Amino acid sequence: MIFSWFKRRRRRALLAAPAPPAWAEHLAQDVAFWRALPPADQARLLAIARVIDAEKQWLGGGGLEVTERMRVGISAQAALLVLNVPHDHYRNVDTIVIYPAGYQLPRTPDGAPHLAEEHVPVLGHARLRGPVVLSWRHARSGGANPSDGHNLVFHEFAHKLDMLDGVVDGTPPLRSTAQAKQWFAIMSREYKDLQREIRKGRKGLIDAYGGTNVAEFFAVATEHFFEQPKHLQRTHPRLYAVLADWYAQDPADWALPR
Repeated sequence: MIFSWFKRRRRRALLAAPAPPAWAEHLAQDVAFWRALPPADQARLLAIARVIDAEKQWLGGGGLEVTERMRVGISAQAALLVLNVPHDHYRNVDTIVIYPAGYQLPRTPDGAPHLAEEHVPVLGHARLRGPVVLSWRHARSGGANPSDGHNLVFHEFAHKLDMLDGVVDGTPPLRSTAQAKQWFAIMSREYKDLQREIRKGRKGLIDAYGGTNVAEFFAVATEHFFEQPKHLQRTHPRLYAVLADWYAQDPADWALPR
């Protein structure tokens, strides 16, 4: 309880001061959806992003020196996911590690590789009880291109939302029995439909990587929801609706910059 009081007090003090002057430039450069949000949403997102920036430990991998621009771009993209949902600024994320570009997944403490092949390059990953790790090159390009269906930050932080209950099962914390019933019915059906299309060799809107498992399906669907909302709404209306209900956002109404 005392810790929570100090945390709230620290956050109030942080947000009582204006954002650093360079933040506006960083957002304009690297966060394309920023310009599509109404002023009230911009103010709320900025506040969330500032807390994420201040409370997480930021580390550079591969010799990278983490800059303010990197922190702002990643914090703002992560903040969008929780803009309208109850949250505590990703309480299950203590550390964010940034590599210049793709990297090789490190070994676990017992020496076992995380992947079957030790030298497979990756762009990012999120550990259940560990950090979010990102390629800055891909985090930046994902933020700057709001409509290609790929956003590394959305993907990895969606995993962290999934992990809030301590289980990696493609399901973030649900707020009611009715929401849970709808979520499981639609998400399981859409996931099975994707797997069936993959087996038939058909390519649709949703990236085939989403067929890997239910956790990846949620993360990939989140990317499409925010990056290609009109297309997702047209081709997968039930999936769009259940994600819009959970995220409490309707990005199909945004006027995204081109």
